[in-house]
Amino acid sequence: MKLASKISHTQFELLRAGVVILFMLGVFFYVSSISAGLEGSYLLIVAALFGGYMALNIGANDVANNVGPAVGAQAISLGGAIMIAAIFEATGAIVAGGDVVSTIKKGIIDPNLIQNTQVFIWLMMAALLAGALWLNLATFLGAPVSTTHSIVGGVLGAGIAAGGMDIANWGKMGAIAASWVISPVLGGLIAALFLYLMKHTIFHKTNMLDSAKKMIPIFLAIMTCAFTTYLCLKGLKKVWKMDFQTAGIIGFVICIPVLFFTRSVIAKAAESMTNTRDEVGDLFTIPLICSAALLSFAHGANDVANAIGPLSAINDAVINSGISAKASIPLWVMIIGAIGIAIGLALYGPKLIRTVGTEITELDKPRAFCVAMAASITVIIASQLGLPVSSTHIAVGGVFGVGFLREYLKLNYLWQLHVYNDQLEDKDSKAITKLLRTHESASIDEINRMFKKLKKNRKKLNLKRKELSRVKKIYKVELVKRSALYKIAAAWVVTVPASAMLAALFYFMIRGFYIN
Repeated sequence: MKLASKISHTQFELLRAGVVILFMLGVFFYVSSISAGLEGSYLLIVAALFGGYMALNIGANDVANNVGPAVGAQAISLGGAIMIAAIFEATGAIVAGGDVVSTIKKGIIDPNLIQNTQVFIWLMMAALLAGALWLNLATFLGAPVSTTHSIVGGVLGAGIAAGGMDIANWGKMGAIAASWVISPVLGGLIAALFLYLMKHTIFHKTNMLDSAKKMIPIFLAIMTCAFTTYLCLKGLKKVWKMDFQTAGIIGFVICIPVLFFTRSVIAKAAESMTNTRDEVGDLFTIPLICSAALLSFAHGANDVANAIGPLSAINDAVINSGISAKASIPLWVMIIGAIGIAIGLALYGPKLIRTVGTEITELDKPRAFCVAMAASITVIIASQLGLPVSSTHIAVGGVFGVGFLREYLKLNYLWQLHVYNDQLEDKDSKAITKLLRTHESASIDEINRMFKKLKKNRKKLNLKRKELSRVKKIYKVELVKRSALYKIAAAWVVTVPASAMLAALFYFMIRGFYIN
């Protein structure tokens, strides 16, 4: 049995490697054919291979944040999530990815200090390869990281290697460094806020079904407004650029019919349901699938085109023999990016999808819904405040946010139940004692129901702070895996410097190869 399993695993690894090799060969032969007779065509071919490698790693790592929570909550299967993400990522990249891109991502280096076209091409090739290699390593380690930060670090490191320290825009880099904190904290707070509201308006009510019929349509209307505004500002900005007011009005107008439509749909669905958390949570299944698709589309339109920007910059430099502030994005570059993302996601994406969906904290459908809400609302808020944020950090921060809220609520209720228990002598005391003994397997809802029952007749307590601290320590629970927290946080912090150092090394290697 073990031998058969080992052979099966080996065959699967060979299959994955074979598909990747076929994709890279396809890129090689296609770019060779379209660049035949072009001076410097060999540079374009090598850059295209680096771009294809980058696209594979974007699919393997960055896309997991869009579908991971829905998979972890079992709203959709892993295979279904991969199919949806691949289709919408590719569609977003090709349809709404735009026709031009900045040759210097985020303005982090000054291109005026690089007058030599050959040096510029080497710089971009080094940045592309470094960003892709770092994403590959992060995927291997199971750490979801930012594609944008990876390529930014690559451009920074190669830029400094080519033009010295003065070439860098350190103000921009400071803003990017700030996003390491801003993105996950803001995403976590918003996700936790929605989960808290959901608990107190639906899941902590005696009749959850009646509460769900009133409140879920409101949550879905808010989600519709947020996602519509998000798509208008980010996903479609290269097709139709609009200001926040216009996007917000469109979002509000669309959410009104959604509110009335979902009221009747949810009321009808609730007729065949029982008053349990799991069944009420199932009402979020379709919204979660839709949110995964929309987040993937926006990611494909917004982030993927930027990630393959260096390839477009190299193509522009080779064709025009010069350095432009803006470079056109040929359709073949978009297709390489779109196909590469789909292949990388299908072959290597499941590892990161599981990391985001199941290995940080336990997600159910309402919690995953709150993460999706945070992903769209945080980007909207941050863009209006001019704050630099990462969609990857926001989504993962949202997962941590709902996990830490659950930890806080469970601890808060357990230690107070312990204190109340000392003053009771009836059957409630026995029930509490049983709950306290099995608190690690008890849900927050079970604890909350008992807690609400006791609060009606609780007595004034007069305990010393030291005693309260001791009781709290007894019932401290960890619903967020600390190992995942430390690993992911460390990967975020080192992404820019790691890709920068790799890019500087690759730049010197590439320059040395061509000079010699």
